[in-house]
Amino acid sequence: MSESSIKIENVVASTKLAEEFDLTVIESQFEGAEYNKQKFPGLVYRVSDPKAAFLVFTSGKVVCTGAKNVADVHTVIGNMARKLNSIGIKTIENPQITVQNIVASADLHTILNLNAIAIGLGLENIEYEPEQFPGLVYRIDEPKVVVLIFSSGKLVVTGGKSPEDCERGVEVVRQQLDNMGLL
Repeated sequence: MSESSIKIENVVASTKLAEEFDLTVIESQFEGAEYNKQKFPGLVYRVSDPKAAFLVFTSGKVVCTGAKNVADVHTVIGNMARKLNSIGIKTIENPQITVQNIVASADLHTILNLNAIAIGLGLENIEYEPEQFPGLVYRIDEPKVVVLIFSSGKLVVTGGKSPEDCERGVEVVRQQLDNMGLL
């Protein structure tokens, strides 16, 4: 993938670390943890190195967001489990971690005519209303991702379950624009 290799901006993943959590206990033991049941049903906890944020729920489920790659997700979830164990909260060993969404960016390094692209791609998979949003929204079936295409040549890919999904989404866009003579 020559010029368009992607940059992962965010990985969102979920897992179940326990059968249940007492969030007030975690809040009292984890410095910087925020839990306000009236505002949000989960506890928010941010970590650095690698940087990520957790949403922790009483159900034992945990959502990790903000990581820049899938390996970091596994690292921070492992760290979180160890930290919970260190305050006496037993966690599930080797929890199943599911990547829910990857957001990535790419650059085609060329100015794009979004009106021509909207016509060329056909109306069934695109949304383009420049008065509302400056990008063209392109829904791809395989891989199942959404690509935001901007006139600057910049792309944002969302909905991927793997970095490869995001790469393939960029490649689909590149190929189709090339086939239409718009690159």
